[in-house]
Amino acid sequence: MSPSDDILVQKYFYDLCPFLKFSYLITNQPIIESMECEKVVHISDPHCSEPAQWINLIQTLKKRPGGPPHLKITGIHEKKEALEQMSFHLTTEAGILDFPLQFNPIISKLEDVDFENLPVKTGDAVAISSVLQLHSLLATDDEMVSSSGAASFNMQRAAHLGQRTFAEWLERDMINAYILSPDSALSPLFLGASPKMGIFLNAMRKLQPKLLVITEQESNLNGCNLTERIDRALYFYGSLFDCLESTVTRTSVERQKLESMLLGEQIKNIITYEGVDRKERHEKLEQWIQRLKMAGFVKVPLSYNGRIEATNLLQRYSHKYKFKENDCLLLCWSDRPLFSVSAWKFR
Repeated sequence: MSPSDDILVQKYFYDLCPFLKFSYLITNQPIIESMECEKVVHISDPHCSEPAQWINLIQTLKKRPGGPPHLKITGIHEKKEALEQMSFHLTTEAGILDFPLQFNPIISKLEDVDFENLPVKTGDAVAISSVLQLHSLLATDDEMVSSSGAASFNMQRAAHLGQRTFAEWLERDMINAYILSPDSALSPLFLGASPKMGIFLNAMRKLQPKLLVITEQESNLNGCNLTERIDRALYFYGSLFDCLESTVTRTSVERQKLESMLLGEQIKNIITYEGVDRKERHEKLEQWIQRLKMAGFVKVPLSYNGRIEATNLLQRYSHKYKFKENDCLLLCWSDRPLFSVSAWKFR
């Protein structure tokens, strides 16, 4: 897709479905509450393409007793056009409200972001909001790792790292340690299966964020078995199409483009791609919890006020939308969990 098509279809996803709106509501409220007394708030958005979330945050912080903080938003996106549109919308809103805003665009793929050079200064209260992005960092060369085996892979790592053993390196840097489910691409317990994920979580940890909020698809599509991936993709995306069916007619041009250009491309990636090219590697909340705990994060209960607002939002779409809660939230269509939202802080 061209950059303009990509931006447009993401907008359709936001407009036609409640999922992103739900995520933004649930994400913004704990940010507001955790930053209540901060003078400089720095948000990092690793896929900065939809301005609605941060426009809402700006409008809410403007009303903060004692005045708004100085807000910095570091937006990361691989397409310059997305960041330019984001900058235009946010700076326009900030200008109307006379709100102190600094927008920092970073043109980069998520896996290539240099966190050490982000414009985060001493005294900045950092929050990170990741919406449907982290699973792409699970992409790895399945064949190489599977054929080598965990022991061989770890020995190669140790040799590459010189005199330090792999265990010493892992203990010191806390990189590449996470648990995969029995249905994941590499199982049952494998250290170093996705170097990109380990490096990314370690880099975020070094920023010492006051809050990290993650939204991910609630599905298990990271396994190597093609038949299982097809069955699970049918179950997950069939539910998404049911959601669209409940609110949008099949003749809608916007719906047709959303289904073919966004959801269809995701399905194609899940079914027809392997190795590092298979980016749509969704995993369930229980795996994300284990992964983040091992990276040094602890769960933060989500805001009660945010849950009330989210309930009102979902009721405007369909009575079949529900969410389950236990510190984290699962957004469901009837009894089918589709997306998870969880909040974290550094231990």
